[in-house]
Amino acid sequence: MLRNLNFVLLLSGLLFAGCDRKSAGEKSGINGPNIIYILADDLGYGDLSCYGQEKFSTPHLDKLANEGIRFTRHYSGSTVCAPSRSVLMTGLHTGHTPIRGNQEVKPEGQALLPASAVTLAELLKEAGYVTGAFGKWGLGYPGSEGDPVNQGFDRFFGYNCQRYAHRYYPEYLWDNDQKVFLEGNDWTSTTTYAPDVIQEKTLEFIKENRDTSFFAYVPIVIPHAELIVPDDAILSKYLEKFPEAPYVGKPGADYGPDMVIGMYCSQENPHATFAAMVNRIDNYVEEIIKTVEKLGIAENTIIMFTSDNGPHQEGGGDPDFFNSSGGLRGVKRDLYEGGVRVPLIVSWPGTVKGERVSHHISAFWDVLPTVGEIVGMEITNSDGISFLPELLGQEQPEHDFLYWEFHERGGKQAILKDGWKSVKLNVGRNPNAPLELYHLETDPMEKNNVAANHPDLIETFSQMMEKERVPSEKFNFGMKTYSGEQ
Repeated sequence: MLRNLNFVLLLSGLLFAGCDRKSAGEKSGINGPNIIYILADDLGYGDLSCYGQEKFSTPHLDKLANEGIRFTRHYSGSTVCAPSRSVLMTGLHTGHTPIRGNQEVKPEGQALLPASAVTLAELLKEAGYVTGAFGKWGLGYPGSEGDPVNQGFDRFFGYNCQRYAHRYYPEYLWDNDQKVFLEGNDWTSTTTYAPDVIQEKTLEFIKENRDTSFFAYVPIVIPHAELIVPDDAILSKYLEKFPEAPYVGKPGADYGPDMVIGMYCSQENPHATFAAMVNRIDNYVEEIIKTVEKLGIAENTIIMFTSDNGPHQEGGGDPDFFNSSGGLRGVKRDLYEGGVRVPLIVSWPGTVKGERVSHHISAFWDVLPTVGEIVGMEITNSDGISFLPELLGQEQPEHDFLYWEFHERGGKQAILKDGWKSVKLNVGRNPNAPLELYHLETDPMEKNNVAANHPDLIETFSQMMEKERVPSEKFNFGMKTYSGEQ
């Protein structure tokens, strides 16, 4: 523990601001802790057994939580994929971050992070880290300034485009700027399961960089729809375990000559398949932990596990059956708690004491300043607050408020402050739409809208929503920001 704490204390004096971000490695000559940040896709707050899931278990993630710290009040950057990832990478909430919706670029990719954006990967690379991303990107089409290799990553392997990532048996994946064709896959067959291939590359990256400081960003593509897994022992555990209502995809949904990329395949056993997909994530995490331990770098490695937003209903997804929102109101695309509250588990053996549960309120935009403090960088352009003190059991500064905005379904805004949650719907259709108000301390399920009883709070939150939103040319309330099923 002292080794890692001494590293933090020594580098805390190496402050970096503006353009003066010289490598921490160059200044100190000390290797910082490895950072593995695992991001599940559409995994709900209640989809892990350590967060209350009762229909299946996630023993390896439960063990990770028991040996580290489990957060109960962690919030995603947004309630859908691309903006949540933009918030994570930039440390800016959705009123400030460049990408605020799932805006498509044809034929393959999404609206791009501009070159002017300063990402978590760029900061760590400048601090002397080797950086790799393995999974789904969704922040800039191949070859663009938003391509992960142009946003601070030395290595990228996976899906550049989140629409293509709807398909788990794609024809190819991207290895930096090169297409890697998957054996037996041609958009008509289901031979090579892409998430398994991505997992292999993740483990290879960790092994190859065992002797240096590395950042492995692992945005796993499951359990986002489509619901499909290999017919193996994992799936067989759940077949006939749950009642099933087969999901029938739209024309073009199924693999074959008429398949449409971006849709979701039919699935006879959606409940069993979903459980098997989460089980697969749990196994991936176990493999990562075992690899780190076998390499002898566990005590110098931070592992964070979370999800990009609430659970999905598409493609046969059934969050009600699994209680995927953990009893909270809402799912993906909602700004109620079930749409944005997500699991967060952090493990750092020897530094972060185990068997801890934290109720500290944190969000995706806190990750960049947290990592910045760990590696000794002062982050001056972020909406976040480092939660490193919470990890170390020290006095933790608190947020004054959290803010979200969402650019689909008429536009939505939300503010969380002092135990109160205010949500505004249909912003694009009616800028003066009424605000809802919930007291989360007494009404965590957001059942009782008490806006009429607190006009002073409504006025305060209305002003805050206006102030926190910096206008965007690309993302305006009420506009259509995505195509495909998403």
